[in-house]
Amino acid sequence: MSSSSDPDGTRSSQPLAADASALLEPGSVQAQFAAPDGALVMLRWCEAAVAVRFEELKPVAAFKAVPGRRWGPGWWWSATTGGHVVVGSKAMRSQLMILDRDPRVAGLAGRPVRLIWREPGSRRVRSWVPQLFARYVDGAALLADCPSRIGAGGERAAQAAAVMAEVCAQVGFVYRRLAPVDEVLAVNLVWLAGYRHPRNAGGPLLVQALQEAFVEPLPLLEGAARVGDALTVLPSVFHALWSGRLAADLSAPLHERVTVWAVAG
Repeated sequence: MSSSSDPDGTRSSQPLAADASALLEPGSVQAQFAAPDGALVMLRWCEAAVAVRFEELKPVAAFKAVPGRRWGPGWWWSATTGGHVVVGSKAMRSQLMILDRDPRVAGLAGRPVRLIWREPGSRRVRSWVPQLFARYVDGAALLADCPSRIGAGGERAAQAAAVMAEVCAQVGFVYRRLAPVDEVLAVNLVWLAGYRHPRNAGGPLLVQALQEAFVEPLPLLEGAARVGDALTVLPSVFHALWSGRLAADLSAPLHERVTVWAVAG
């Protein structure tokens, strides 16, 4: 296995598989997606990547609900877009949270496209539906899968990842199998996400007061108390931690004494 942190900030865990993408020619891959009326549309991938706003599309395929599993498919309200993104697993939700609070991300969608190709050699038809799509403010695009553990999906997923990486590179996109999010970080993000709605930001004066209170690193509760009644101010502190105006070490459990500081700019 290889694990890396990429220039765009996403962490990836890419299984090193046999080159299942060998001999795939540009233009030979098809993209299938849902039109606004729900009809399925097929277009050459190299054309769709330029013409289609995948971040605006509904899922091309639903996530399956597995009987007996405690966590099933649902929807995530995105603070980035103000809309909902379909979610298929806890692992995917964790990745969505990371992308949703990234200021470089402008759009998000769940399962918006199915890629179809013929396997080199055997010519068998193969397809894959990446779980996540993210559009960045600079126009860059990310297709990603969100395994719950490294190696999940076995050889089929590894081979599909090799194909996805190649066909995305051909059109200037990036594909990643995102490394599972650390459990403590995921728990912290779930907590902060409860305050992600803009209504928790507070007015301009409160936002400025928080920046001034935490200009020097302080314990969370102490800084909140400097601004006003702590219980009243805390929702705005948590929103600022979500949105990045304030920062803390989210790799450790959040608590009232955790050190918080203001982020410049």
